[in-house]
Amino acid sequence: MVRLPRLGIAGALILLGSACHDDNPATDSDQPASSTADTGGSDGPTGTGEPTGTGGESDTDGDPGDPFAPAEPVLPRLTVSQYRNAIEHLLGPGLPGTPLEPDTNPYLFYNIGATSTFISELGVQQYEEAADHLSRAVFDDPARREALVGCVPAAPGDACVQGFLGTFGRRAYRRPFTAEELTRWTDVANQLAQGDAWRGLQFAVAGILQSPHFLYRVELGEPDPGDPTRLRFTGWEMATRVSFLLWNSPPDDLLLDAAGNGDLYTEAGLLAEAERLLDDPRARVAMQEFFAQYLDLARLDHVTRDPARWPMFSPTMTRSMRTEVQLLVDDLIHRSDSDIRQLFSTRHTFVNAELAKLYDVAAEGASPITFVPVDLPADGPRAGILTLGAFLTMNAHETITSPTNRGKYLRERVLCQIIPPPPGDVDTDLGDDENMDAQTVREKLEQHQKNPTCAGCHSIIDPPGFLFEHFDSIGAYRTLDNGYPIDATGNLDNIPLDGARDLAEALKTDPRVGRCIVNQLYRHATGRLAETSEQPALEALEQRFIKADHRFKQLLLDLVVSEAFRTVAEETDA
Repeated sequence: MVRLPRLGIAGALILLGSACHDDNPATDSDQPASSTADTGGSDGPTGTGEPTGTGGESDTDGDPGDPFAPAEPVLPRLTVSQYRNAIEHLLGPGLPGTPLEPDTNPYLFYNIGATSTFISELGVQQYEEAADHLSRAVFDDPARREALVGCVPAAPGDACVQGFLGTFGRRAYRRPFTAEELTRWTDVANQLAQGDAWRGLQFAVAGILQSPHFLYRVELGEPDPGDPTRLRFTGWEMATRVSFLLWNSPPDDLLLDAAGNGDLYTEAGLLAEAERLLDDPRARVAMQEFFAQYLDLARLDHVTRDPARWPMFSPTMTRSMRTEVQLLVDDLIHRSDSDIRQLFSTRHTFVNAELAKLYDVAAEGASPITFVPVDLPADGPRAGILTLGAFLTMNAHETITSPTNRGKYLRERVLCQIIPPPPGDVDTDLGDDENMDAQTVREKLEQHQKNPTCAGCHSIIDPPGFLFEHFDSIGAYRTLDNGYPIDATGNLDNIPLDGARDLAEALKTDPRVGRCIVNQLYRHATGRLAETSEQPALEALEQRFIKADHRFKQLLLDLVVSEAFRTVAEETDA
């Protein structure tokens, strides 16, 4: 059972939830900013954002003959962006920001951190302070509070107060208040009013904003009349699941109405609402947030380069690189509705003036702030995001490239493969070993790999990483490293390749790319790794993805109506 500790506020006892801490071995994505840290001169393998096979996690293939069985429920806390979206949804825009405990991203995604980590005492205090601060900001403003409440209460606990609490509660809890809950919050508003109905409402709103039913997504399911071996999510729970998947925000009133009408129990009803949500601008923002985590774009915020060494690298360069990837993602999903795997092979991209200079391409109309579409040269070295500035820069060191980091990124994020962290006592710093008879980064790595402790991981990571050696630490093309000709040959699982363009061509037809996208989306959507028993549903989802020509919006719709997204196992006490 989920057990929730208590937190006091303004005389009312408000339950606050916490999920179980993830005791997996520390990884490069187990800390709030771990994936953004620069590893200095080290070129050894870093931790992985992938499952290591410990702690009972799965995400592995099951027996093909096994039937699908849903996993047990998790209890996700709202991420920071989901919390802020929910506050704006409930109280309106323009409210002051408040500090919150940072998200963590084990296995790449904040949603997984939200289901697997404790909220600290400081985090609890920050929720309380935020609720007090936000409610005061609204109720100290006569125009704003009347717009929110929709009526002027004549007395504490009157019909105006009760009507508002019922409406506000449904939006905050993503389901209607029970009779007991409405009574409870009406009593809070009445007892703490001290003769001022507005003051009572302020305290009630502050309390609701600390309830576990607001801060956590309580999705435990109900008996499924069509299958006694599993539970189905209720209509209200499905409204929440669909909305946070497609908008990263709470359900609007139309979606809650559909839940109340029973529409979300049917595939047709779910599809109708999901298609409506995908047509809303909020879906574009939510998809960008998913891809930003999937592609690890937050690391760009921490990239620095010495302008004396890299004169082409400006203070705005990483922002331009992030915008380029965002425009490419938006183009493939929303403008052209194309095969999303083209992210890793397309010659089409969007550049401003500084990126055009970096890539040495003509871009008529581009300026420091204006991005224009361009097609990279057919005979040039670039194709797909793995040859663009964002990937190349954030997977390099300040002064030298990093075939290891680039290869690791490819393995983990594009192919969903497992790269174990290095042994704790291994020296991963290539440094300037005087005994090394090596001139290029590649030669140094090849000598470094003679250490048998390092060879296992490096033999998997480095061969594809070498394919990017024609691109320096800011993503500019080069032919020399330290004055010596570059060798950009390598392989992907023993398939010989020469340069990043060869890799892009190989990824076009690699079935692991589409399968990995399905798995990454599923982790993001559910806030956990897939269980072995869920593999039949994921395989079915992958087949539908293939039949839909790998269009990402169709994958979202197929996920929404899949049995893996709509059903859950009964919770155990284990």
